[in-house]
Amino acid sequence: MEIEQVRAHVEAAWAERVLPSLAEFVAIPAVSPAYDAQWRERGHLRRAVEHVRGWIEANAPAGSTVDVVELDGVPPLLLAEIPATPGASGEGTALLYGHLDKQPPFDGWSEGLGPWQPVVRGDRLYGRGAVDDGYAAYAALTAVRAAGGEHCRVVLVLEAGEESGSPGLPDYLDHLADRLGRVSLVTCLDSGGGDFERLWVTRSLRGILQATLTVAVLQEAVHSGIASGVVASSFRILRLLLDRLEDPATGRILLPELNAPIPPERVADAQRLAELRPLSTLRPLSLVAGGRPADDDEAERILNNTWRPTLSVTGAAGLPDVAEAGAVLRASTSLRLSFRLPPTVNAADAAAALERVTTTDVPFGASATLTDVMAQDGWCAPEPPAWLSAALESGVFEAPHQFMGLGGGIPFMQMLGQAYPDAAFLVTGAVGAESNMHVPDEWLNIPFARQVTEAVAHVLAAHALQR
Repeated sequence: MEIEQVRAHVEAAWAERVLPSLAEFVAIPAVSPAYDAQWRERGHLRRAVEHVRGWIEANAPAGSTVDVVELDGVPPLLLAEIPATPGASGEGTALLYGHLDKQPPFDGWSEGLGPWQPVVRGDRLYGRGAVDDGYAAYAALTAVRAAGGEHCRVVLVLEAGEESGSPGLPDYLDHLADRLGRVSLVTCLDSGGGDFERLWVTRSLRGILQATLTVAVLQEAVHSGIASGVVASSFRILRLLLDRLEDPATGRILLPELNAPIPPERVADAQRLAELRPLSTLRPLSLVAGGRPADDDEAERILNNTWRPTLSVTGAAGLPDVAEAGAVLRASTSLRLSFRLPPTVNAADAAAALERVTTTDVPFGASATLTDVMAQDGWCAPEPPAWLSAALESGVFEAPHQFMGLGGGIPFMQMLGQAYPDAAFLVTGAVGAESNMHVPDEWLNIPFARQVTEAVAHVLAAHALQR
């Protein structure tokens, strides 16, 4: 398969077929169910699924089947099955993954831009869902077509609940197990990297543990002049409990169940990345004047963000607005705790440890409860087989590919890692450090997305020849 032929096919497809439909997809306010309790009634998610379904049906190779699968109570899933080409000698199925749901619109878009307003400026397509992750469905099918006569059986799995933690996805995997077949290659296009000069390959994803910790000291609030000094405040007790979890001076998480050793090869990846892109961890951040990062060493910051556990307090309840805060000792305080876990930590064990440490032997006999617990394991990629390593150096990019870990998670990867332990994994994508996913002015780098599409086409062709 000649690189020039693949490139010509991909460039023509993106210009003539992909961008017009992708822009229409951006205009659909398909907010993920976790952020829209009326998602069924509004029908936007279904519209997005049907829109992409129509495009795939119009552009898929002959003999393909495209179905919308819907289990009770969870968002629909779009499944396309594409038969192997006659020239493919490899075995198994290549599974390509993306998602069709979107983050909330968020306020603060620049003038002339908006979440549901697709705008092309130069090489950028602006709008919610352009890079996270609507482009993936189009890139996946275009890569299959660009691979020409060289691909094994392919299934496209496009879910509509990834931004909500992929509810129901394990049930879908069980329900579709026979149709998915023996998966020997998983390609996820919901990731990215630090620049637009090379293919970025994700090697690990952190897990997550979220819970609401509530401390109650009174049955009802009391004037602070009467109760302070007599009853410890719920906020003070929360501080003491947080100190059981985290060293406030260093941010180090103290619970053994939330920690894991860092493999030497991942340390080496971080060091190479720090040399390649010094200060890359700081580029997407806007520190206040005089603000400093938590660590002065770039490689350590990378490991902090990809392999070490961290705690963020992301919400609070029981605290009135400062403009309305009276002289009151409040009855209770709640904090929403969000831990990022090392890729190899068992999230259920971490959750059990969190509950044990925060709800037993509570200072001053106060009531401490842990509710709304959400725990998801991380994921660590297997070593790539020789054929995949060779395919990653196909010549699409002038710069060599780069491995990296991500501080966030993609639930589907952990689920597939368990379901297909012998498969090869390629987790990549068109997201760059400045792509603004989840925030205002989200945009897709169109030339980079085309190159990612090309790279996936070469991987599919190489997969078709391996045994």
